[in-house]
Amino acid sequence: MRIHQMNCGTFAGLAPTRVLLVEAPDALVLVDSGIGLADIADPAGRLGPARHVLRPALREHETAVRRIEALGLDPRDVRHIVLTHLDLDHIGGLADFPGAQVHVSAQALTWAVRTPRFLERRRYRRAQWAHGPRFAEYAFGTDRWEGFRVHPLDHVAEGMLLVDLPGHAVGHAGVFVPGRVGGPAAGGKGDDGEDVLHAGDAFYHRGQIGRAGQVPSWVPVAERAMALEPAAVEVTHARLAGLAARREGTLDVVCAHDPSGPGGL
Repeated sequence: MRIHQMNCGTFAGLAPTRVLLVEAPDALVLVDSGIGLADIADPAGRLGPARHVLRPALREHETAVRRIEALGLDPRDVRHIVLTHLDLDHIGGLADFPGAQVHVSAQALTWAVRTPRFLERRRYRRAQWAHGPRFAEYAFGTDRWEGFRVHPLDHVAEGMLLVDLPGHAVGHAGVFVPGRVGGPAAGGKGDDGEDVLHAGDAFYHRGQIGRAGQVPSWVPVAERAMALEPAAVEVTHARLAGLAARREGTLDVVCAHDPSGPGGL
């Protein structure tokens, strides 16, 4: 499978929002959707007061739908969107793909959509799912991959996994995408490239999981401010650091907002 890492939005001039586009054999699959066209058209209604803090650039050419068109692909072929969580900068583009099924952890869907608490009601933006996306939800069970709880998503793309990565939000998950058809058991680099784990907001900079690069001073401040399960953040960092070390050269562990990652700003 061919995996594109696309920056779909820039915040405060500091951080991108990284989205994966997976060219699966029978469809296109997005991992997260970034800021969407409707967010650009109505930032007050769609993004709310948080836009004054996040200061999104709101450039149409940075949306996932326009990035896909720029690659010469048809956005109508996006049949699935797998979400790491439901923060506004990760789901704004859902409405640009009305025919896609949206896959998310059951915990994330419950606390954001069904029974949000005080904090979630102010954090998540109901306008971004008012178009009625078709949600498919998954609870983590006994399946394991590299020591992490997972839920297989073979019906979305062969070998894809939803990976339990707690800390940033309740139900927060990563998404593993094998670089070749054959799934994670194939291991290593395959015919189509390196495996990728999109860790969402489980970390903000590769230096936090033991990789090269100095962590900017704003990163831990922003991470603490946004974490709904702060006690789990450092544990998840450590586990991802171990994974990145074990699979160095065969697995690219990326996150959504790392300015030192592919494409930078």
